[in-house]
Amino acid sequence: MKKLALLLLLISINVSVFAQDEKPTKYFFIRHAEKERGDKTNKNPELNSIGLNRAIFWKDALADVKFDMVFSTNYNRTIQTAQPTADKNNLEIQFYDPRDMYNEEFQKITKGKNVLVVGHSNTTATFANKVIGEEIY
Repeated sequence: MKKLALLLLLISINVSVFAQDEKPTKYFFIRHAEKERGDKTNKNPELNSIGLNRAIFWKDALADVKFDMVFSTNYNRTIQTAQPTADKNNLEIQFYDPRDMYNEEFQKITKGKNVLVVGHSNTTATFANKVIGEEIY
């Protein structure tokens, strides 16, 4: 429940970067959905059935948002979490490097857009903090 509360908190972060007479940039952050846990040696597991359903839940929960871009780390679980929302918005998933998130290039290409960012428990809060310039999450 604690993880779900954090996830909901992060999804509710609607970071808008305003400049005079410019469209705001809005980032929506979610952590990947539930993954398969059977094989402890698998570093790139798929989503389990609950996770696949949660990915559809996020697509439906974000149905009123017209996304311009969808970003994910290059892992099965994050891609599968992002895919339903990307499909709904007729977008291809773009990948970001969690070791170099919110860099100058990312800021430039996302400026003025609605952007979904799917990450991990150890990257999503860090990414949100970089965007807002504070260590809150």
